[in-house]
Amino acid sequence: IERTNVEDMFLTAELEVMEQMEDEVKEKRPPLKIVWRNVAIFVALHLGAMIGLYQFFFEAKCLTCFFTILLHVGGAMGITAGAHRLWSHRAFKAALPVRIFFMLWSTVAFQNDVIEWARDHRCHHKWTDTEADPHNSRRGFWYSHVGWLCAKKSEKIKEMGSKIDLSDLFADPVLSFQRKHYYPLVALLCFIIPTAIPVYFWGESAFIAFYVAAIFRYAFTLNSTWLINSAAHMFGYKPYDATISPVESAWTNLQAVGEGGHNFHHSFPQDYRASELSHATNWTRAVIDSFAYFGLIYDRKTVSDESIKKIIEKKGDKSGHWHH
Repeated sequence: IERTNVEDMFLTAELEVMEQMEDEVKEKRPPLKIVWRNVAIFVALHLGAMIGLYQFFFEAKCLTCFFTILLHVGGAMGITAGAHRLWSHRAFKAALPVRIFFMLWSTVAFQNDVIEWARDHRCHHKWTDTEADPHNSRRGFWYSHVGWLCAKKSEKIKEMGSKIDLSDLFADPVLSFQRKHYYPLVALLCFIIPTAIPVYFWGESAFIAFYVAAIFRYAFTLNSTWLINSAAHMFGYKPYDATISPVESAWTNLQAVGEGGHNFHHSFPQDYRASELSHATNWTRAVIDSFAYFGLIYDRKTVSDESIKKIIEKKGDKSGHWHH
């Protein structure tokens, strides 16, 4: 495990640039251009997910429910350990089999290919809550949750996004392969296989398998990720840095397999743990540590306890909600 200073962390926020961008929009934020096709897709998806939710509780076989939960945890892990901590933040290094494993699971989650996901996420960290942040929480809960995916990317996001260095991602053949074959892979891994397995192996009806293991599960994983952009920037406490919007959110930590320590994560963006919460709720860290035990993951980066204490003393919320 490598100890890193806070100042040397990859993806620290560019505070001066952020202030400048906020000054530019003091009078009025640029209006959003709604993409109605995306709105229709998300409405249809969530209506289908409601059918799947009903079937999950009242009609699906127990094995189908268990399989659905497994797919959610695996897909979420592909995002949290893969797209997020490994590729967006370079928080550790991974051997080829592990990179393939995370890439495939991130495809099950279907949240854009990893290169695109990481570009948006790097923008989010460098210019949090400005017009260059794709899911700027200053535009409100619904915008940071899903609205940003229903609106055209603003000129500012395009301009700043083009400045992000993605050469490390394009250099990874695993990600190049995913990007090149993304939609056939998504059709297979997110929808066809999750429907086929319950039907073939334990005689689930195709209708139930599709709505529960594919549609409901996909919508649930999406919302689990989105809540980190919305709720985890609004409802919680700020023990590490009270000057920023991200918060510590225990309940989002559970459904997003360990991503809810968001105040910690934005304070120490390259720390592979992404929170100081235990393995019991930070399942992503548990998986990373398990692979590391077998030597398949290495160079895990953490910030020192002294650095954490310094930040808490300097910027943390002293209201007594939490003690380090």
